[in-house]
Amino acid sequence: MLIQSPNFFGCIEDVCAIEPIAHAHKGLLVMSTNPLSLALLESPGKLGVDVCVGDAQPLGIAPSFGGPTCGFFAVAEPYMRRIPGRIVGLTKDLDGKRGFVLTLQAREQHIRREKATSNICSNQALLALAASIYMSVMGKKGIQEVAKLNVQKSHYAAAQISSKEQISLAFQAPYFNEFVVRLPQGTDIDRLHTLLLDNGYIGGLDIARFYPELAGHMLIAVTEKKSKSDIEQFIDLLEVSCV
Repeated sequence: MLIQSPNFFGCIEDVCAIEPIAHAHKGLLVMSTNPLSLALLESPGKLGVDVCVGDAQPLGIAPSFGGPTCGFFAVAEPYMRRIPGRIVGLTKDLDGKRGFVLTLQAREQHIRREKATSNICSNQALLALAASIYMSVMGKKGIQEVAKLNVQKSHYAAAQISSKEQISLAFQAPYFNEFVVRLPQGTDIDRLHTLLLDNGYIGGLDIARFYPELAGHMLIAVTEKKSKSDIEQFIDLLEVSCV
């Protein structure tokens, strides 16, 4: 069973309620997540997740109009020898300094091709290196601070939107840095996107493209890079477009 949390709508799923259902039927529970959110949320492993996957783009990789990026995945210990690629272990050198070594490799360059589980190329390695550098520079506290800024700024934006008459939040579930906004009936979202773009903002995702029954709904993301004035101007533009 594959779940996404935060999900497509930005809502955080109740993984603790889903985990027993998956395992009761002898299935594996796979969770797709935003890695930055894990700086504040409970780790997938402690929630009983067997496999965790996601996009490493939030870890210091530029959006670049949709790519390139790289993915990540982790597994519970019983499945370690079944994952592709390399497992890097933590050790100490002769001087007692922390170091990393390759402890398990299952690449086609090292074993018979019919038993290989991966074909890793340099493009992904370069992006993985960028994400590794970002995490190393930020450290545990730095990543937690970035995650907190995402929560604080997105919740500030949501609170401001909730105070308006014409626009509102579509869902009440907890969220990290994305949420769905309900616009007034008949709102021309293409026109709204043009207005926002003319003022330096990329409009939120038109949910109707994937869920026709949610026409007039927009998925908005607010990250640590947005200032209070950015958020307030964005909301003002939303309100003006809905008059």
